[in-house]
Amino acid sequence: MDRPSKFEHNRWVGDRRTQVVYDIDNVDEDVVADLLSTDWDAKLRGPAYTCFGPDTLVEARNRGYKAYAGNGSGKPDVDTSAA
Repeated sequence: MDRPSKFEHNRWVGDRRTQVVYDIDNVDEDVVADLLSTDWDAKLRGPAYTCFGPDTLVEARNRGYKAYAGNGSGKPDVDTSAA
């Protein structure tokens, strides 16, 4: 999947509503498209998505996010160790 233009330099994108982080290099396009289609969330006072700096799964977990289906991709055989 090509990275969305908003996140062309990011691999990990989090859903602020559910505290789930996605590996946008290895997740289905529909999951990311659905997340990015949310423009503004009044409860969050901003968009429902976020990225992390540094752009790692470890940093996302430090902020309380859980990886989508184990490794962030929803696919059990994806190696996410190389960030």
